[in-house]
Amino acid sequence: MAVVQIQMSKPTQVKGFALFNLGFRPFFLGASVFALVSIIWWMLIYFSHSFVQISPISISQWHAHEMLYGYGLAVVAGFLLTAVKNWTGVQTLHGKPLMVLFMLWCAARVLFLFGTSLLIWAAIADLLFGLMLMWAITKPIVKAKQWLQLGVVAKIVLLWVGNLVFYLGCYGVLEHGMLYAINGAVLLFIGLILMIGRRVMPFFIERGVQEKVQLKQYQWLDISIMVLFLALFINEVSVRVAAVTFGLACTLFVMNGFRLFNWHTAGIWRAPLLWSLYLSAWVVNAGFLSYALQTQFNISSVLTLHLFTIGGVGLMTLGMMARVALGHTGRDIRKPSPWLGFIFLAICASAVFRILAPMLAMQHYVYWMLISALLWILGFAIFLAIYAPILLKSRVDGSYG
Repeated sequence: MAVVQIQMSKPTQVKGFALFNLGFRPFFLGASVFALVSIIWWMLIYFSHSFVQISPISISQWHAHEMLYGYGLAVVAGFLLTAVKNWTGVQTLHGKPLMVLFMLWCAARVLFLFGTSLLIWAAIADLLFGLMLMWAITKPIVKAKQWLQLGVVAKIVLLWVGNLVFYLGCYGVLEHGMLYAINGAVLLFIGLILMIGRRVMPFFIERGVQEKVQLKQYQWLDISIMVLFLALFINEVSVRVAAVTFGLACTLFVMNGFRLFNWHTAGIWRAPLLWSLYLSAWVVNAGFLSYALQTQFNISSVLTLHLFTIGGVGLMTLGMMARVALGHTGRDIRKPSPWLGFIFLAICASAVFRILAPMLAMQHYVYWMLISALLWILGFAIFLAIYAPILLKSRVDGSYG
């Protein structure tokens, strides 16, 4: 489905503080700040296990949860609260209700920074945030009777269930709950990238390149990719048959690669806002191949996980935030900050040091991880310096939003 741009009403001239005018503003800002804080905190915890109390979960599970259900879900929330308004023509949360939703997310993140000593309160805030987000996204879709959009809601519901499973695992109610929640969340985020990417990436590319281009689209291909991915997800969270994983992941690599090939045009590489998204989509596709081959070639599942998360989710969400924030604040998407290319390259380099370098010299794993973290921190620090004022201030055209 194509992205539909709908003018809500005649613009009203608005100036000043605009953080809670539309969903992308607080959640993109919060996600970017948390991307910095959480990785700095993670390094402190990793190199000093007594820094905060984390039990009975491992420090790696703590880190994975916060990057997926903390950072990742914040970006998704900001994107969907903005996109659903465009898709349906119905106003989504803004003002005080949006502030309440954002404060719930912030509360969960701050409480979890103290390890697991305040876990019950972090869980309550986190799960309430998820419930309120589901309601905020579902309400305008139902009001507009756009039933096909409920596929997006279904993934948010599954992420909420995954978060619940994580907390149940923490308290020993569900054995291996943390593992199911983390692996499931990674696949759900990849599913969202496949679904939303199909909607927005061709739209962004066709309107973002200098030359006139119309990308090839095949409905049968889009449906096939989502059906195959659904089968892979079900297999991985249930029976986990290795041969099925291999076959499905390899087929996904081929079919999604064909789709990405059809989305390519030379103009992409002249625009950081485009090549970052396109390259990230290819990294996700490489993740499918790694997922298929990790048992045959003894590839560490941790490295495959970070292929999906840093190079896939990390680069994709950063590129999406950069593009959406410009477009929805009335700025020219063809004239972004010249620093954006450097920011995206820093995240790409972070992925290289976290994934490829350990494959070549595992004995220096700790150093590779530290370099990767520093590059991630550098990229998001520069992003924040550029985009914090954009997200805090009103649109340049004076409209509300």
